[in-house]
Amino acid sequence: MLQIAPEVAEAVAADGAVVALESTIVTHGMPHPENLATAREVEQVVREHGAVPATIAVVDGVIRVGLDDATLQRLAVEASSGKIVKASRRDLPAVVAAGASAGTTVAATMFLAHRAGVRIFATGGIGGVHRGAEHTFDVSADLDELGSSPVTVVCAGAKSILDLPKTLEVLETRGVPVIGLGTEEFPAFVSRHSGLPVDHRVDSPAELARVLVEHQRLAMRGGVLVVVPIPGADALDGGQIDGWIDQAIAEAERDGVTRKEVTPHLLARINELTGGASLTANIALVRNNAAVAALTAVALSHPHA
Repeated sequence: MLQIAPEVAEAVAADGAVVALESTIVTHGMPHPENLATAREVEQVVREHGAVPATIAVVDGVIRVGLDDATLQRLAVEASSGKIVKASRRDLPAVVAAGASAGTTVAATMFLAHRAGVRIFATGGIGGVHRGAEHTFDVSADLDELGSSPVTVVCAGAKSILDLPKTLEVLETRGVPVIGLGTEEFPAFVSRHSGLPVDHRVDSPAELARVLVEHQRLAMRGGVLVVVPIPGADALDGGQIDGWIDQAIAEAERDGVTRKEVTPHLLARINELTGGASLTANIALVRNNAAVAALTAVALSHPHA
């Protein structure tokens, strides 16, 4: 079912440090050529911090865990053609059966990472409860996956286009611990502040790894959400971002954008409204999260060091 790159398979078999990476950042999260450059940079950051990167995607109907550079380049170039599907967990059987190619969302990447034996996953921000969900019932599958797949997700919080208080409530209901690395406040993606507390705080990847060891020893159901604030120099002002988000959401509602098209549409529009600043911040936080995830994976592979 899974075609696992030899480097990834060897590291998993040796209980080494591996970091899963999603492919929607390449196929639906950023424009070309920034998508390819970012994917390459993030993989390099993982390597520089001692771990093996495992970017996950579906390529011509084959689930791939760990991509070579030629495949990354192909996905990045073909993304603008509309040939690449955005696949959540529910979409995987149909995409594979059709022999299609797809970028995997957080939910799909978590599911496949677990199937491949990879315990740590770095991304930008998770999906969550959309604003107005009490009317639309628009809640990301990422939250259910966090409640069921025992994978640790390192991110910069939930995307700031979401209803963050409701997102945290759903995570609590699903039994997902939210751990802040170096913070007691839940970050809001490109902004460091939301005014909302995390469940627990740790101050180093080694300390985080000790928590994850106990989580595994207790056979806890589901994953762990680790939130890392975007570096201060790259952060955007939360108040300004909220204004741009409100405008982008109003425009999306006016234009009838729905379901899984909402998030990429809003992110692209917010990037336009910020003059490219949100894309720059997005790239910075993904790189930072990848470094934290790699250091945590290394600490997990040497739990008594």
